Amino acid sequence: MARKMAAAIKSLGAGRFDLIYTTGAQPLGARLRAVELYGTKVLPLVREILAD
Repeated sequence: MARKMAAAIKSLGAGRFDLIYTTGAQPLGARLRAVELYGTKVLPLVREILAD
């Protein structure tokens, strides 16, 4: 996911990337965990890729 996001950001010259997702009926805890992982794992990788 991080590689795809970085590629999209580079190709579009985007300065901002918003994540909007829907997954149907998912428990609140699972959604919160997904947002936590996005912020702590995915975004740092995207920043690292874009810094190269």
